[in-house]
Amino acid sequence: MLTETESWSPGDVGSTRYVQDALAIDFDLWSDDQLFGERPTRRDDLPDPRVWAGHIAQGLVEVMAGARPAPQVLRWTTPEVYAAVARRAAVSARRGALPTRRTIVRGVRVCEPADGVAEASAVVVDGGRVRALAFRLVGLDGRWRVEALQVG
Repeated sequence: MLTETESWSPGDVGSTRYVQDALAIDFDLWSDDQLFGERPTRRDDLPDPRVWAGHIAQGLVEVMAGARPAPQVLRWTTPEVYAAVARRAAVSARRGALPTRRTIVRGVRVCEPADGVAEASAVVVDGGRVRALAFRLVGLDGRWRVEALQVG
C-alpha cells in the first residue's frame, strides 16, 4: 500500500515492456454471410411447428384482412412474403371495409420434409368463405420464419 508521500508511475513496474503481437487469423476462410448472416436452426431447437403455424397463420390472415398492422409479422417473414402480405393489407385498406367478423383459422396440417423445414396448410374461415393458406417455414436464428406463402 502506498503512503501519502509515495506515488506510483508506470516506470515502477520494471524494465520489461509488453509488446502486443498480432494474431494470425485467415479471414479468407470465412465470408461475411458465415460470420454475420442468418444461421439455420435444427428442428430440436425450434418450437412445435404445428402450434406455431396456427399462430402465424392467424396473424397473416388478420394482416391481409386489415385487422392487424403489417409490421407485426415483419420479423416472422422473408421480405418477399412480407411484401405480398402488406400489399394485400393495402388493398383491404383501400376497400375501406373493416371485417365484420374475425377471420378464424379452423385447422392446420404440418409436414416436415427436412430438418429445420416445415410445410403447413391452414383452413381459414373468412366471413362466409372458406379459404386455404399454404406456407413453408424455415428455422433460422432460433425461430421459424415464413419463406413462402400461397393464399387460395
